[in-house]
Amino acid sequence: MVSMSGVLELEDVRHVYRQGKQSLEILKGVDLRIMPGEIVALIGPSGAGKSTLLHICGLLETPTSGSVAVSGVSCAGLPDAGRTALRRDNIGFVYQYHNLLPEFSALENVLLPAYIAGTNPADAKARAMSLLETLELGHRIAHRPAELSGGEQQRVAIARALINRPQLLLADEPTGNLDPNTAGVVFKQLLEVVRKTGLAALIATHNAELADRMDRKLSLRDGKLLQLASFTHAGG
Repeated sequence: MVSMSGVLELEDVRHVYRQGKQSLEILKGVDLRIMPGEIVALIGPSGAGKSTLLHICGLLETPTSGSVAVSGVSCAGLPDAGRTALRRDNIGFVYQYHNLLPEFSALENVLLPAYIAGTNPADAKARAMSLLETLELGHRIAHRPAELSGGEQQRVAIARALINRPQLLLADEPTGNLDPNTAGVVFKQLLEVVRKTGLAALIATHNAELADRMDRKLSLRDGKLLQLASFTHAGG
């Protein structure tokens, strides 16, 4: 567990998209540190670059300049294999759309990343079952995605993101495809499991009510991060 430094640290991160002779600067010197057990909301208008920032944090894109460190490991100069291993072992992703494999059951979808990581099958199954029970899906483990509701599918996706015990969770509008009541239930369970495991989380959302339930709110505007508020939670 990272203690003295942040699980995620960005320093002066800049990102420019170039098309021919034109260039568009999306990120203009972003500094960010997220500590273990901290849940941070990322808000901002559509097109502000939230997904780009999450992709950089998740090592899916390389910034034009600046430094990124995950779990104390600097990503500068890491080869593709090193970035892949760091991402696999330390980062969990949850997207707006669950992206479950339709031919596999809920349990099998959760198990896949663990098998890819080489986890002992018995240990992986015990971990997957525990996560699904925590997310109140113990009775749905044999069901395929088409047999699950939207909220259930997203909870399976959350379990899948956590199966390899990451230190960092990145979520891009994780409840954006759900009705308000279901979104509230799923988000409550997401916060509970994140706080229980003590990992760091950066969650992009347009939902102001959900953002208010996190520890900090950061707004991405004009390529810069601004801290809007800070909260103290006793838990859950």
